[in-house]
Amino acid sequence: MPSVSRRYASKEVRFDRPSGQVDPEYRAPVVIMVSGGADSTALLVLAATSALDIDDGRGLARIARERLHVLHVNHQLRGLDAEEDEEFVRDLSDRYGIPCTIRRVDVRALTKAQGGEGNAENTGREVRYAAAAELANELSRQIGTPRSAARILTAHTANDRAETFFMNAIRGTGPAGLSSIPRRRNRIVRPLLDKTHRELCEFLRMKGIVWREDATNDDTRYLRAFVRHEVMPVVERRNPRVTASLSKTCDILSDEDAYLHAQASRALRDLTRRKGEGLLSLDAARLAASDVVIARRVVRQALLWVCPSARLEARHIEAVLRLVAAGHGSVSLPMAVDARVVYGMLFLRAGEGSPQEVLEGFWLDVPGSVEVDDVRRLRARLVTVAAFEDPELLARAHGGEWEGRSVLLDALACGVDPTTGGRLWVEGPREAEVLCPLGMHGQSKLLSDLLHDAKIPAADRPQVPVVHGGPRGAVLWVAGVRADERARVTATSRCLLELTLL
Repeated sequence: MPSVSRRYASKEVRFDRPSGQVDPEYRAPVVIMVSGGADSTALLVLAATSALDIDDGRGLARIARERLHVLHVNHQLRGLDAEEDEEFVRDLSDRYGIPCTIRRVDVRALTKAQGGEGNAENTGREVRYAAAAELANELSRQIGTPRSAARILTAHTANDRAETFFMNAIRGTGPAGLSSIPRRRNRIVRPLLDKTHRELCEFLRMKGIVWREDATNDDTRYLRAFVRHEVMPVVERRNPRVTASLSKTCDILSDEDAYLHAQASRALRDLTRRKGEGLLSLDAARLAASDVVIARRVVRQALLWVCPSARLEARHIEAVLRLVAAGHGSVSLPMAVDARVVYGMLFLRAGEGSPQEVLEGFWLDVPGSVEVDDVRRLRARLVTVAAFEDPELLARAHGGEWEGRSVLLDALACGVDPTTGGRLWVEGPREAEVLCPLGMHGQSKLLSDLLHDAKIPAADRPQVPVVHGGPRGAVLWVAGVRADERARVTATSRCLLELTLL
């Protein structure tokens, strides 16, 4: 039987807790974001007086008053009107006995300070959600409940959802954008998505409660106001129930988008060959062979991993996919992200792919392991060759199985005692360093030439771990690339050193 999305599932309330203890999820703070407009005013009143579904497993239920906390962010964009909005929210919170936190942020100045990136509307949204997250975390700390159990409520309605659908369609988007506003994203819950703005206004009138009006909501220079006043009336003349219809459509698209997102996440893990700070490399050939619907999402997720603040559009994703299909080339993307296909790999870098610093040296105990960086680890251990085993055959089979990511060497030739072990020195490639690559029968070669022949991009070469017998010792293994001939396993080798780059 197909699984049911979370919003339709019910959570069984547990009664097996010791007497007097309450599930932390049911006493965690609930932050209500209130601007003073009709929708957010209605949300405050409903949270204080009625049952709401805040996706905590209880379904439609009353929220304990002591959990509620109002947040109002004054953007300081509308002068006296903004001050009166702030006072209105404070008074309304006092009326219902709910604590109220006011945050004042000069959004216009902040937008300019950020180099003019985006606009004041986007900056204001980011400021509001950041303030809500900060408040939820602080309240969780005071109460002693997990941060994840807190809820942040916004007053988005079915109208907002329909308008966002058209806004994203006008800009150009995919299924994620057309799914519009989700009912829940992490701790942020929108319990009024099934209500219309008109219904909430009627609710407030019946209660005798006034609200504040924002004059900028009528300024059609803003896309949302244009959709609200110019697009929606035309569409509603054709279908008066378009808001409800689009809400159902958004639910369907949201569920399908979540499924495809999960599939793309798995594909991204399978395609990833290397991760580092501001760097991600993927198997370009396998990506090119993927279904395009998954490939687009993989590229989007990968770019956001490299640069979470990048504002991506469909044309950016398509530009990267064209590189992958061509098998070569490069392109610059928003926030100075560099994408290039080299040697069958797609490299995504923040900061236009600037060269990395050379890997600093460190000791590797034998046996033992050590972290190279956040995603790579070097491991060393000793392997005893049984009397009936052929050590040379064993080394060749091991190298083939691990595809170069692990190697077997002669422990004595590496300066490692078969009984007590020892230590090896690891660092990035040295300038003009020379080795005798395994398979070249003792001929020497510059390490820089070896890395070039191995098709390792120049920007990545400084971070390749090179294992030496000591700080001044000879090269034993260029991790993941090639071992040195002088440390190779011979027919007389009885103790082997296994080095692995995980």
